[in-house]
Amino acid sequence: MIRFENLTKRFVLHGHVKTVLANVSLTVPSRTAVALLGRNGAGKSTLLRMIAGTVDPTSGRILSSGTISWPVGFSGSFHPDLTGAQNTKFIARVYGADTAALAEFVEEFAELGDHFRQPFRSYSSGMKSRLAFGVSMGIKFDTYLVDEVTAVGDAAFRAKAAAMFKDRMSDAGAVLVSHSMGQVREMCDVGIVLENGHLRYYEDIDEAIKHHERNMIPN
Repeated sequence: MIRFENLTKRFVLHGHVKTVLANVSLTVPSRTAVALLGRNGAGKSTLLRMIAGTVDPTSGRILSSGTISWPVGFSGSFHPDLTGAQNTKFIARVYGADTAALAEFVEEFAELGDHFRQPFRSYSSGMKSRLAFGVSMGIKFDTYLVDEVTAVGDAAFRAKAAAMFKDRMSDAGAVLVSHSMGQVREMCDVGIVLENGHLRYYEDIDEAIKHHERNMIPN
């Protein structure tokens, strides 16, 4: 369960106030795959980071039960001078996971070959994404935060990533951001639309998609 209580988030950009959330209260149920929909710039990634605890609200609070992942596939926390294997083991220790088991899982899943034991700074963007996704999926959470989960690697790896994600969803929940409505329909049970600082929750994912698509029509 994730609950927003009177949640507000504002930024000041170039002297102008940008409101991402305006006094929002909402409960996201446990073990449910939730699509977070909204226009570019609406604040979806900011909201994910707030749920993860890496960005603070302006006011209000977020309450949760169970463990919550960092945004899946996010590679910004990897140390550039450590190898992929060393980064993986470091994260395992932080989250109390078995270091050897996680390293074995990630090495096989991410398909990095010898690069797994080379410095992270030498990786291409695709390699960084595969490592980050592998580490994310290698640790079990109650709720996964997902930003464009299948935008990782080539078509074969994207299919592999999607299959792994669906496997994790058999006993976990997720908040998923995606621009692919086909992916949203396939992976999500319910939807939330973020628009002008407000959240609207839909039990029917197709209704959420219809609302989002109306918002995307140019005025």
